[in-house]
Amino acid sequence: MKVLFAGLGSIGQRHLRNLRKLLGDSVEIFAYRVKREVPMLNDQLKVVEDRFVKDEYGVIEFDDLDKALAQKPEIVFVTNPTSLHMEVARKAAEAGSHLFIEKPLGASDLGVDELIKLVERKRLVALVAYQLRFHPGLIQVSSWLREERIGQLIFANLLLGEYLPDFHPYEDYRKTYPAIKSLGGGVILSQIHEFDYALWLFGKPKRIFALGGQLSNLEINAEDTASVLMECECNGKVLPVSMTLDFLQSPPRRTCTIVGDQGSIIWDYHGKSAVLQHRSTGKTETLDFSSLERNQLFVDELKHFLSAIKGEIAPVVDIRLGYESLQMALAALKSIDTGEVQTLKQ
Repeated sequence: MKVLFAGLGSIGQRHLRNLRKLLGDSVEIFAYRVKREVPMLNDQLKVVEDRFVKDEYGVIEFDDLDKALAQKPEIVFVTNPTSLHMEVARKAAEAGSHLFIEKPLGASDLGVDELIKLVERKRLVALVAYQLRFHPGLIQVSSWLREERIGQLIFANLLLGEYLPDFHPYEDYRKTYPAIKSLGGGVILSQIHEFDYALWLFGKPKRIFALGGQLSNLEINAEDTASVLMECECNGKVLPVSMTLDFLQSPPRRTCTIVGDQGSIIWDYHGKSAVLQHRSTGKTETLDFSSLERNQLFVDELKHFLSAIKGEIAPVVDIRLGYESLQMALAALKSIDTGEVQTLKQ
C-alpha cells in the first residue's frame, strides 16, 4: 500500500507513527512537505533528539504535490494547516486516493460542495478525523442519551479551555496555525471537536449566536475566546446547548454537562470519568476511563478508517457530516463578526 502524508507536523507524525505500528513495513510512505520546521516527536509531543522523521520511517519526501500524487497513493492524509485542506483534498480525490482529512474539513465552505461531489462520484472513502468519536466516555454518554436515562433534555453546557502556549511547548505558539487566522486558526476552528460531538449528541442546531474575539494578551491575530449558544431540539422542545471555548485555561479543562428532567450527566475529559446521576434516587453510575491513553483514540480512529476502505463499515464522520460541523463553526464565527443570530440550513 502506498500512503501520502500532506504535512508532517505534530498530528501528521502521530498518524504516521500509528500507521507504522498497525501495518508495519508493508506501507510505502510518501510526504508532501513545504516546510520541515517541526522536529521528530513522540506520542507525548516531546522532541526526539538527533533523529529525523524521514530516516526513522523511511519517508520519501516531495515539495511538489503533483509529483507526490504521481506515485499513485491509495490513501492521502490531509494533515497540513486548515486553510490548505481543500486544495490538497481536491487534487488527491481527482487522483483517486481515499482521504483521511484532519479536522476541520476546511477554513471556509469554499470548494466543499465540489469536493463532496467528486468523492461520491469516484466512490472514495473520506473520513474527517474527529478522534473524540472514539472516546469511551462520550460513547457511554451517547448510549445513555439514546436510552433516555435522564429523561427529557433541558439544557447542555460544553466547556473547553487550554492555554495555547502549552499546546506545543517545543515551538513558538505565535507561529503555529491556531494563532494565525489566515491559516484557519482561532479557537473555534482549532477546537471544532466540541461542535462535532454536540452534533453527534444533540443533532444539528437550528440557530447559533456567539460572542468572542481576541480578548486576551496572547500574541495571536484570531479569536482566543468564544461563547456560543445553539438552539437544538429534543422531542419537539427547545434544547439550549451552550459552549465556551478558550486558549487561556491552565490547567486545561474539558467537560460536558447535560441536564434532564430525571437526572444529569457529566463527562470530564481530564477527570477521566463520565457520571450519570438519577434525580429521584440520588444514585450515580460512573464510567472510569483513567487507564485510557490519549493515543488510543487516534489508533482506534485509524483502524476505523482502514476498515472503511475495505468496505467493512461506513465512516463515522463522512465528508457530509464533517461539513455540518464546519457549517456550525462558521456560523459561530459569522455571529461574532456581525453580532447577529445565524440560521442554519436543515
